[in-house]
Amino acid sequence: MQTLDITENDQKHHQDPFLVIDGVSKVYPTPRGPYTVLQDVNLTVYEGEFICVIGHSGCGKSTLLNMVAGFNRPTTGEICLRSKPILRPGPDRMVVFQNYSLLPWMTAFENVYLAVKQVYTDKSKEEKIKIAKDSLEMVGLSEAMHKKPKELSGGMRQRVSIARALSIRPEVLILDEPFGALDVMTREELQEELLAIWRENRVTALMITHEIDEALFLADRIVMMSNGPAANIAEIIDVPFDRPRNRKAIADDPRYYTLRNYILEFLYNRFALADEAE
Repeated sequence: MQTLDITENDQKHHQDPFLVIDGVSKVYPTPRGPYTVLQDVNLTVYEGEFICVIGHSGCGKSTLLNMVAGFNRPTTGEICLRSKPILRPGPDRMVVFQNYSLLPWMTAFENVYLAVKQVYTDKSKEEKIKIAKDSLEMVGLSEAMHKKPKELSGGMRQRVSIARALSIRPEVLILDEPFGALDVMTREELQEELLAIWRENRVTALMITHEIDEALFLADRIVMMSNGPAANIAEIIDVPFDRPRNRKAIADDPRYYTLRNYILEFLYNRFALADEAE
């Protein structure tokens, strides 16, 4: 694994590691024998970072983040949060999926309140109601909180999912292509909102995306995966743009096109050839 350093960003991390993925492999049994999805993946994430993971379909991105979430366990290796092994799901890690995963018979408020109720068992009902309402207000949905998912647009449903995830104040926010099903305008609007919420809450974020522009706009670092099977981290790119981010200023920065072209070459030349060879 290499770290690409083609920018002026030479930031050194002086803080303690927060999330450590150490020698992780994932192997599934199949009728044809063991199938290795991930092999020897190593990554250190620092508290408050925004990490985007990018790579072709089938490279194990979702498998990796599912193990961080605790939905699955590594076959070998270990994933630790604050030096403690992740063995199961927990409220310190919340996931936002592409398909929203909202309960259709509940309102936006009820979907968020359900998470709050499950986690904050020691709080009064009034306190839990306030947390749920404040979380929906944070994503601009106060006036739509009593609507059911079918009455909301795709962007509004994803806002509910983000509000629900952040309502319990997780330490790690895991986003699995959360804007992939949205139109370009809505996606860019939600990217801006996500960055504002991330800045305010300083949650550590891990996000899967196929969009190079999205990764460059959101991330502190971009983790680029090799192709599967037996995928691993091929390179890591430091994103040099100052925060808070301005989309136009980034687009006017010559480094943006250098990075964008490098990632394009990585995805569609180097690893596209590997695809064809298979």
